[in-house]
Amino acid sequence: MIKIFSIILLLLISLQAKNLHKEKVYQEHFCKKFGGITEYRLEDKTRVDCLIQTHAIEVDFAKKWAESIGQSLYYASKTARKPAVLLIMEDEKRDQKYLDRLEHVSKTHNIDIWIINKDFKIIQR
Repeated sequence: MIKIFSIILLLLISLQAKNLHKEKVYQEHFCKKFGGITEYRLEDKTRVDCLIQTHAIEVDFAKKWAESIGQSLYYASKTARKPAVLLIMEDEKRDQKYLDRLEHVSKTHNIDIWIINKDFKIIQR
């Protein structure tokens, strides 16, 4: 029984979607390109992923689109900058639904969106 459980567990772990790069790699690439500050620390010890002159940017993988909204709005309110999300789309076909959702909400809350793909191509929406 333990052997069967172990085999099933290993199969499940191996089937989990793995990211090509860590979030931090995309964050650093974007922030460097735009002359921003990575991990800008606020007085409450939270950190803005990338702070540029005009925007407070939350960086997240596409499936975490909903979390990125709240964080970008919070960081913008604390830094007097515009809220923005850098959405990581490693599989553009799979991740399109998350971008659609983020764009729908961003229209109401004036959140700017950038996309970065697995090849580090950056697109502003």
